[in-house]
Amino acid sequence: MAVEQTTRRVTKRRVRTRANLLDAAFEVFAAKGFGRVSIEEVCEAAGYSRGAFYSNFDSLDELFFALYRQRADLIAEQVAEALALDGPELDVPASVDRVTEVLLLDVDWLLVKTDFLVHAARDPAVAHTLLEHRRRLRRAIEDRLGRATGRTALPAVLGGVDGAARAVVAAYDGVTTQLLLDKDVERARVWLGQLLTALLTDGSGTPE
Repeated sequence: MAVEQTTRRVTKRRVRTRANLLDAAFEVFAAKGFGRVSIEEVCEAAGYSRGAFYSNFDSLDELFFALYRQRADLIAEQVAEALALDGPELDVPASVDRVTEVLLLDVDWLLVKTDFLVHAARDPAVAHTLLEHRRRLRRAIEDRLGRATGRTALPAVLGGVDGAARAVVAAYDGVTTQLLLDKDVERARVWLGQLLTALLTDGSGTPE
């Protein structure tokens, strides 16, 4: 019994240490950029030794990979939950409002995400993770739009549910690029909402 309790305490401490390292890494990567950060800087920000770092991660690359996956998985789950709130009828403005609130977290996340994109462009294994995250976002959007088919028409030019989902993700990419330059989160949120609403309700299709 005592051994089990000790094991649980060690496991909880390890989980807490890993979480603290990820949180600290997020702040450091956002401030300085991946490639300009050392393990020592992450450890210092988290208040841990190099030993604590290496008991959780083999390298800075692995930490960066874990950080991106953690945040990206959370966003994909939030998008899916936001889109699941409507009934069979798709309330486009309400759905768009919820999605924009989830997707546009903050500039720090976009800085880390952009660093990961650049990293992925040079590493096929990292690219696979990034592409899978984008597929998860598209699947969440496709699922919601698919459930509304026959009740809510999509613009014919988008070529169906798959095309509409890709257009939504592409619009997000474009808006967040501008956000990285002007740092105006509220303007970006409004702009993305207007763009997505226009994309999904331009009247070129008619209900069946």
